[in-house]
Amino acid sequence: MKKNNRRDFIKKGALAAGSFYIVPRHVLGKGYKAPSDKLNIAAIGAGGKGSSDINNAYNKGSENIVALCDIDLNEAASSIKRFPKAKIYRDFREMLDKQNDIDAVTISTPDHNHGVAAMMAMQKGIHVYVQKPLTHNIYEARMLTEGARKHKIVSQMGNQGASNPEQQKMIEWFKAGLIGDVDKVSIWTNRPVWPQGIPVPSEKMPLPQGISAKNWDTWIGPAAMVDYHPLYHPFKWRGWWDFGTGALGDMGCHLIDPAFRVLELGYPTEVECSVGQVFLKDWVPEYIPEGCPPSSSVQVKFPATAVNKKEVTMQWSDGGIRPFHPNIIPADHSIGDENSANGVIMEGEKGVMVCTSYGQRAKIYLNTGEIIEVPKGYDAGMKNVGMSEYGHHTSWVEAIKAGFGSKEHRELTSSFDYSGPLTETVIMGNLAIRSYQESTSGKGRDTKFEGRKKLLWDGENMKVTNYDEANKFVGRKYRDGWKLI
Repeated sequence: MKKNNRRDFIKKGALAAGSFYIVPRHVLGKGYKAPSDKLNIAAIGAGGKGSSDINNAYNKGSENIVALCDIDLNEAASSIKRFPKAKIYRDFREMLDKQNDIDAVTISTPDHNHGVAAMMAMQKGIHVYVQKPLTHNIYEARMLTEGARKHKIVSQMGNQGASNPEQQKMIEWFKAGLIGDVDKVSIWTNRPVWPQGIPVPSEKMPLPQGISAKNWDTWIGPAAMVDYHPLYHPFKWRGWWDFGTGALGDMGCHLIDPAFRVLELGYPTEVECSVGQVFLKDWVPEYIPEGCPPSSSVQVKFPATAVNKKEVTMQWSDGGIRPFHPNIIPADHSIGDENSANGVIMEGEKGVMVCTSYGQRAKIYLNTGEIIEVPKGYDAGMKNVGMSEYGHHTSWVEAIKAGFGSKEHRELTSSFDYSGPLTETVIMGNLAIRSYQESTSGKGRDTKFEGRKKLLWDGENMKVTNYDEANKFVGRKYRDGWKLI
């Protein structure tokens, strides 16, 4: 029986297969959930964020958790305890090859393994929920977007703020013309809150207890092999380009999402950046091309769209650098979060629209002096609450049961059809940052610093058209046995 047939059965509630018959739910009595109504879900990455992802997909017992995969069982201990019947794996390739009863999988590994793990699952007909950013690079985001369509996969990226109903209110406000057409968007974050701009570790450290050389090889995945170091695992990998995507990758899919969604943006046309320096020795300013910088500023431009008649300039900053108050926002009001650490400002002809991380606390300041806020209790009618996750996982589960192309599937707030292009925009900033760092580091000091120039982007063909050296950062070099195919 093919997996797609099984999913059709999950939707219908009954199946006759030879002499085997599963009794429909209504025969078993009110409140009883037939086994056929439950998805078999696995986790690739079961510690850290992976523990909350698989638990939210589980939805208090609404689904079956049949397998957990993590190279570090100490990190995954809480998930293993919570789901004692789940089979345990250390290599997701083995799990996907051996266990044929998996309908769907959450993927919450470090960024560099998202693409390979998700593509392998989709090729086996397994529906995927992938943590943000969707992928490590632009090429992988495009391949996953196309792969989900090809294999008829119900997909969702883990930027849970996409399902925050306040974002729908922001769309309503904008379409009602309250702030007019937007030409400038400012977005900022206090990340990184992990080490960045530090030397590449050189000392050889022993593997942690419970992690073998084979497990570490699996963790490295498609990246170039390096020895274990606590600056890589379990969390600080975010600051190294081989494994992470820096502050943009961590928060960009949350913070860029509201403007991308409200203004219906597509591929950008250009990008440029400025990057914070570090001082390693002799007080000489330096860039470390292997690692993400301590701070950066990125500017991306988008053409006008059907809903927004002006070209949009989007300015991103991280490392604690934030924009200044627009004149229209009172001096004693925070911008973004209550401490102004993260936020979004969309500046239009008639006023500005603002929100915090995850599209929260949406508000409009009009040129007339009026302030419009989301009504209290606006989200009280939400289904699938988990308020912290806005039903993001359970909506994905319901869409799987309804089927590829169903109304539930089309209404997902971050399927790859949407989150793939969003991720490409986020990672576009990193393409500029990496080009900047490389062209101004080491031997690059003898060059004309071409990586500092504005990069012109052909989105359809995934190509920088005026600086070919930057195109190596569109994708990556894959270690043997780990290519995205």
